[in-house]
Amino acid sequence: MTSGDFEHKNQERWLEYERMVECLEKGKPDGKAGALPRRFRELCVDLSLAESRMYGGRLRERLNGLVIRGYELIYQTRRGSRQKVVRFVVADFPQAVRREWRLFWLCNAVFWVPFLAMMLTWQHDVRWIQAILGAGGMASMEQMYGGQEEQLSHLRSEYGSNFMMFCFYIYNNVAIDFRIFAGGMLAGLGTLFFLLFNGLHIGAAAGYVNYACNPESFWTFVAGHSSYELLGMVVSGMAGMRLGLAVLKPGRKPRVKALAEASKEALPLIYGAAMMTTIAAVVEGFWSAQRLPSELKYSVGILGWVLCGVYFLMAGRGERDAA
Repeated sequence: MTSGDFEHKNQERWLEYERMVECLEKGKPDGKAGALPRRFRELCVDLSLAESRMYGGRLRERLNGLVIRGYELIYQTRRGSRQKVVRFVVADFPQAVRREWRLFWLCNAVFWVPFLAMMLTWQHDVRWIQAILGAGGMASMEQMYGGQEEQLSHLRSEYGSNFMMFCFYIYNNVAIDFRIFAGGMLAGLGTLFFLLFNGLHIGAAAGYVNYACNPESFWTFVAGHSSYELLGMVVSGMAGMRLGLAVLKPGRKPRVKALAEASKEALPLIYGAAMMTTIAAVVEGFWSAQRLPSELKYSVGILGWVLCGVYFLMAGRGERDAA
């Protein structure tokens, strides 16, 4: 087949591809835009044939130009998606948290006040802690945190591997955060209830460990992932309260419309909470149960809290924060 025959045979298909590319470059895709990846692959084959058969520089340059234009259109979407993810992490998420600073402190208070109160109760009257944990909860805490050797033995028998531990913590943490977020649909009452309940229960667990178990095995285990897990829980509460406020105070809008708009505002928060929960599960599954010096684990835990504080305070400051 000569160069002319090859060009004549495929001319109509190349022109269709070129029109498709021009429409997409102008931001006005036609109904055939979905066929671009297939046409792009066909054109790559045509270019390869033209080069292997040495059909001449003019034809090869034309096909190569069309391939480059198609490549940029197809892969710029992927690059754009990566850029959006990076922008979300470094700017959009911390800015969203700062915009909702009132909800941030409210949710922190609802969680941390009962947590601290319950954790310190063991010094005065441990019966409150026993009532919250129950016999099964206390037995589980003693089995898990009786000592570092007992802890490692329990984790090995319970989960089998670090990966399975990671999977369990992802499931558990996501379930907690989802309940906190979804509770906002009940005018925010569900969100407040689950934050309060988790504060009481986690505080009771911490208090019971100080009373009857080996505190070091507990605190070294939770130190590394506590910042990401607990702050992720608080951020889920912020997203839930944003929904609850839309139900309580829709303004002049119908409640359904107000709730839909509040859901969009809550999306960065719930996405960010999911990110923090994932980080917590990774640390919990692959770091927290490792046999490492206590000082190192405490240092990593403190560093996590400092990094989270700096991140929420400073990340995205270089760009314009919404008021």
